[in-house]
Amino acid sequence: MKMTLKTVDRIEVVDALRGIALFAIVIVHCLEHYNLYYIPDDYPQWLTSLDKGIWDTIWFIMAGKAFSTFSLLFGFSFYIQFRNAQKRGIPFKGRFVWRMFLLLMFSQLHSLFYNGDILLLYAVMGLFLVSVSHLSTRKILIIASLMIIQPIEWIRVICSLYDVPFLEYGEHWMKYGALAKPVMQSGSFFEVVQSNITYGQLYGNLWQIENGRIFQIGGLFLFGMIAGRLSLFKNIPHSISLWKKITLWSALLFIPLNVARMVYPDIAQGNKALLMPLDIAIPSICNFLFMGLLVGCFILLWYDKGNGYKFQRLFIPFGKMSLTNYITQSIIGITLFYGFGFNLYKSTGATACLFIAIIIFVVLFAASNLWLKKHRQGPLEWIWKKLTWIDFKNKKYDE
Repeated sequence: MKMTLKTVDRIEVVDALRGIALFAIVIVHCLEHYNLYYIPDDYPQWLTSLDKGIWDTIWFIMAGKAFSTFSLLFGFSFYIQFRNAQKRGIPFKGRFVWRMFLLLMFSQLHSLFYNGDILLLYAVMGLFLVSVSHLSTRKILIIASLMIIQPIEWIRVICSLYDVPFLEYGEHWMKYGALAKPVMQSGSFFEVVQSNITYGQLYGNLWQIENGRIFQIGGLFLFGMIAGRLSLFKNIPHSISLWKKITLWSALLFIPLNVARMVYPDIAQGNKALLMPLDIAIPSICNFLFMGLLVGCFILLWYDKGNGYKFQRLFIPFGKMSLTNYITQSIIGITLFYGFGFNLYKSTGATACLFIAIIIFVVLFAASNLWLKKHRQGPLEWIWKKLTWIDFKNKKYDE
């Protein structure tokens, strides 16, 4: 029997948030030259100073926060899909596991071009979402909070203080980065692809594992699911009140922790065993709190207008095609910065990179608008959805 289901209205503030987070990710990636770090040394002093100011500002506002917002919304999307499936009486846990396998395939496509892919860890940690989705909101909140504070790193800190041996890690990614960098600098396109299949995957994924991204992603996914359960992205008095509290407490807690981030290197006095876990744990918490502040302000501003200000709504189409745009911006970026393409990494400081990021955004924004005039989803989003429900040939589902 053919089943036709009513279209589920999208929550536009989530699309806008996802879009602005992805734009910030593009900016950060451009500053990093897509993992090909290089600072021009032949710039005039005024431009070097300007570059430093832009780099420091962008790093403070966006680095870690854009990724955190993107991860939070991934957890929220899982909740929406799970809830919609429940309403229709459709078993979804197994389907979501299959969906994560498909995401893993997208990650491998992305990794051919860019060795800083995050989708592989998303796919793996998505299975964690499924495994805890039956728990109460209170239990999930406790687990999420524990993951965000990076418990393993605090165990390392304690072990370091009391000279107790503990598993050493933190720099294994560097040897693979050293192998990948010359290929990014001067290799052909096919050499870059070959490198990314081997060294690049190890470089990017080991860096993320050794820098606390597993716990960070897991915690953010869970907080996103909690946001869904508490209806935090709806314009209702309950959610507005909660966002005001979240924004306030995020700001109040961020200030002392950010001060701690500035002073603990002096206190540690070069003790590498102590510095390495602190360099993971404290920035992870700071980024989470600052993200809470930014997301809270964005949402409160959105609903203060009723349905978002024009500058906020600008990011909706970019966010609706986030998977397509995420992979496409990497292909554009490596073509601009790597040796096989325009080789711009040698001549672009932070100022130039910021302008390049804006140009990439404008191009993808225009393409997204044109595409969405005729289609409901981006091309990769459409493929992902169709493959997710591949065996439901006679049914129509709207996620």
